[in-house]
Amino acid sequence: MACTSPLIIALDYSSLDAALCMADQLDPRRCRLKVGKELFTRSGPDVLQALHGRGFDVFLDLKFHDIPNTVASAVQAAAEQGVWMVNVHASGGRKMMEAARERLDQHDLPTHLIAVTVLTSMDAKDLRDVGVTCSLEAQVEALAKLAQQSGMEGVVCSAWESPRVRELCGEDFLKVTPGIRPAFAIKHDQQRILGPGEAMTAGSTHLVIGRPITQAQEPMEALAAIEQELAC
Repeated sequence: MACTSPLIIALDYSSLDAALCMADQLDPRRCRLKVGKELFTRSGPDVLQALHGRGFDVFLDLKFHDIPNTVASAVQAAAEQGVWMVNVHASGGRKMMEAARERLDQHDLPTHLIAVTVLTSMDAKDLRDVGVTCSLEAQVEALAKLAQQSGMEGVVCSAWESPRVRELCGEDFLKVTPGIRPAFAIKHDQQRILGPGEAMTAGSTHLVIGRPITQAQEPMEALAAIEQELAC
């Protein structure tokens, strides 16, 4: 049965064994999984094969950012491994994003392609440090519009920015939001955070959640608590 849950659990582990130990405690009918840079760099395609074998949809979160042909080839390679979603950095520009979109279309690959706007760990000072002089909100809006014009199906953004992205890009444009902290969790390193229910109301379509579930003594109980928040 295909997963319809908005929940994406971040497997931020340094080893394949640790990631699979957590995956074995979760239900692929009730969540998807995210594989990021460290886990994929250490484990490679083996982690994708193992998670797919357990029935999970996988968001491969490698945030590609390079010259257009290199990114297009990387996106194609990810899609050919059957990942449900892959992402690029919108700051890589229109040509890069269009090349990735065209490559998926040329090979009839159904993987969802989205773009990162501004990392949720960043604030206005961080943007100034890298030469971005507009406000954080304006930068997110500009990159979201550019991503949509370039053929992306959605963006990664903070839940705080979701209402404006929804207004600019529409309901069907995916808003994948990290920095989600359920009522029972504490704030860690991300700055722009909301609770699960607040985020969905704000316009998020998918919620990326890591430590509140992966560090829980009973991960499925934590997931059930988040589902209950979403139902309220």
